[in-house]
Amino acid sequence: MADSTDHSTGHMKRSLQTRHLSMIALGGTIGTGLFITSGEAISTAGPGGALVAYIVMGFMVYFLMTSLGEMATYMPLTGSFSAYSTKFVDPALGFAMGWNYWLNWAVTIPVEATTAGIIMNYWLPNVPQWVFSVAVLALIFIINYLSVRSYGETEYWLALIKIVTVIVFLIIGVAIILGIMGGHAVGLSNFHYKKAPFVGGIPSIISVFLIAGFSFQGTELVGITAGEANDPEHSVSKAIHSTFWRILIFYICTIFVIACILPYTDKNLLNQDVSNVTMSPFTIVFKRAGLAVAASIMNAVILTAVVSSANSGLYASTRMLFSQAREGYAWRFLGYVNKRGIPIYALLGTMLVSTLIYLTQFIGPQAYNYLISASGLCGFIAWLGIAASHWRFRRAYIAQGRDLNDLKYRSAFFPFGPIFAFILCFIVICGQNVNAFIKLDWQNIAISYMSVPIFLILFIYYKVRYKTHLIPLDQVDLSRSTKGEKYVPDDEAN
Repeated sequence: MADSTDHSTGHMKRSLQTRHLSMIALGGTIGTGLFITSGEAISTAGPGGALVAYIVMGFMVYFLMTSLGEMATYMPLTGSFSAYSTKFVDPALGFAMGWNYWLNWAVTIPVEATTAGIIMNYWLPNVPQWVFSVAVLALIFIINYLSVRSYGETEYWLALIKIVTVIVFLIIGVAIILGIMGGHAVGLSNFHYKKAPFVGGIPSIISVFLIAGFSFQGTELVGITAGEANDPEHSVSKAIHSTFWRILIFYICTIFVIACILPYTDKNLLNQDVSNVTMSPFTIVFKRAGLAVAASIMNAVILTAVVSSANSGLYASTRMLFSQAREGYAWRFLGYVNKRGIPIYALLGTMLVSTLIYLTQFIGPQAYNYLISASGLCGFIAWLGIAASHWRFRRAYIAQGRDLNDLKYRSAFFPFGPIFAFILCFIVICGQNVNAFIKLDWQNIAISYMSVPIFLILFIYYKVRYKTHLIPLDQVDLSRSTKGEKYVPDDEAN
């Protein structure tokens, strides 16, 4: 393993406040998944099936968040759940988890930058897309380069724009349902239209789990930020509780409103293309309310969602790479922290890789598509690791004779929470593309499940090379530190 001695001249700064953490976790999940593809869930499983799937997945995310919250308040670390896998389960799992999650966001950044270019062409069709994409890459680099506070403030305001949009949508949607706006009242008629409310039965609901799961991904970012939170023992737990209910209410209410206004047979619900924003369920509802510039407004909101995702992706991947270096899983110079509290070489390294991935689309679109596929299930794999780490953490905590009352924040659903989350994530991963298995379409199988063998190769490589093993419960390291990681409050650092 690489030497993990502290080579930094500065320290990570705890300058993220509770409002930052809440918005980062909340804003990380409100994106194109809600604004564009939420209609696909209704079309697939009907209004009732979509609601059931999102509710079940929402509770699973809550269990994961409380699991992460218990560990993050006890041991607030940058790149937290990778470090937790190392300390509580097996160093090989921590190695694989960290690189898996870094790959996820390193690929997501250029994807979002490309999407931003497509969105901007809505207004400026004659300007090449790459110009806007490069501008987004430069913008998020500058934001992350300046300070962690600049990242937190940017995410706060970008998330606020998305939240206000959803609230306005819900108000207008309810007005349309009641007949106050847009003509006659539609009520709940679409809930018993043709095969509604449940279309396709349980198999359709399970297939929507995947859509819902991708929509909720990003909530784990609050665990990444815990290492730079001003008061992690209080801010992390508060952010988790408030974020869960807001996310669940926003998503469930949004699905309900869309399902009431548009029947599940409406072809517009199948729109998944950001370049066709006029067919977004949000745009259609706003137009029905008489808002003539609905498409332009939603295009602007979706642009903020894409920039927010890219910005969070650069932050998360940088911190994960920094954590990998401090744990000895990457070159030690990547653990360097400058005087502003930025792991600068991890930031530059991630930005370089993301830019190279972006450039592959000009060399060969197929290579670019394969890179996107390689990160497809990375988020669910990270969730599996969080559930496993919490299971081991709590059991080790008890096995070593510690008092649960000493925990600043305690998950109330142990052991059900992590077990349920683990099983559901496993089902979603296995069910990513069942039809490909039925048809024995090996190319489609390879593309859909590419991230799984990549993770397994990383895990097996490290395990075989360093002969690691599952850490006995009585030997699990519950000390509140990681190798060479130091922090100072933001006010002291300055």
